[in-house]
Amino acid sequence: MLEDSAEDLYEHAPCGYLSTLMDGTIAKINGTLLDWLGYDRDELVGRRRFTDLLSIGGRIYHETHIAPSLRMHGEIGGLALELKTANGTRLPVLVTSVVKCGPDGTAQLIRTTIFDARDRRAYELELLRARQDADRERDRVQKLATTLRRTLLPPTLPEIPGIALAAYYHTASVDEVGGDFYDIFPLKGDTWGFFIGDVAGKGAPAAAVTSLARYTLRAAAASDPEPVAALGILNTVLNHEYHGIDPRFCTVIYGQLIPDAKGCTVTLASGGHPPAVLLDAAGGARFLDTPGGQLVGALPNAHFATVEFRLDPGDTLLLYTDGLTEARTSGSIRHSEDELLTFLGPLAPTTAPAVIGAVTNLLAGFGEGVDDDTALLALSIPSADQPA
Repeated sequence: MLEDSAEDLYEHAPCGYLSTLMDGTIAKINGTLLDWLGYDRDELVGRRRFTDLLSIGGRIYHETHIAPSLRMHGEIGGLALELKTANGTRLPVLVTSVVKCGPDGTAQLIRTTIFDARDRRAYELELLRARQDADRERDRVQKLATTLRRTLLPPTLPEIPGIALAAYYHTASVDEVGGDFYDIFPLKGDTWGFFIGDVAGKGAPAAAVTSLARYTLRAAAASDPEPVAALGILNTVLNHEYHGIDPRFCTVIYGQLIPDAKGCTVTLASGGHPPAVLLDAAGGARFLDTPGGQLVGALPNAHFATVEFRLDPGDTLLLYTDGLTEARTSGSIRHSEDELLTFLGPLAPTTAPAVIGAVTNLLAGFGEGVDDDTALLALSIPSADQPA
């Protein structure tokens, strides 16, 4: 069994062997390759050239690349080609060729080894189909996420006489819906309500809570515009709907503003949300702290903290979600609230559109360091030399 002849090993090798003259005429071919192609030996040896077995594209590639490379380097390997079989089908193969020279260095033969690549081609096609399916599924998920995200945010901001508004939503992942939300809307008389919040988690579960929180706050404000009362109603709804083994909660700042001839009076109620920033007309920036405000929905009787202040000409109020202050500036180092205040201070006095533009550029500078969605909402009272 171990004494196979060289001829038998050649004829029945697990790969195809082919020898051609320098003009490509087939001089020798093994049984394995003949079986693959479906030809008799007499049909090929001395009668056909190697290029006759190639597809049209393969012939062009042979003439423009393979033949010149063999003449220059004497060998070429790892080529993916297709051979035409006797019944007209195509056989994907991998080809390696070496030029055999005589004692005087003259090229005499081209010896070619051919490997059946049908399994590899089938694998590549299956891999391609799987990738195409995955791309289509990702496109579907992204379109769904984009559509769902739009339903959770106001399509446009309203126009409030004497107040400039601006907002921005930074999407950390096109594949997932985050839990950040904001809105501003009219209440009774000249009063306006606004809020910004962040639901724990991502994806469809977070989107469901976001939708519930947004519309609950609007409905609550319509019946009782006091900020603490609105957050209390939202807390009751969330705590009732999401408790037990799957608790859901969020952080929210709900505000009420009442415009007047000189600016507006603002009341903020916070439920565990990062503090709003006031950029003063006189310069500098400071947090409007609401210490003690608890998460909305986490406890049956949560406590919410309030702060009341005025916005006068040149003042700007910025609200944001924690994707901004938890962005990674390098490695595991996060952009803190103190660093945000340091960044915002030199901008004052400013306007709502200007501060949103500046913070948007700040987020863009973090690149992949922003791993959570970020919502921004700003209000400002234009001064005499600022646009409304």
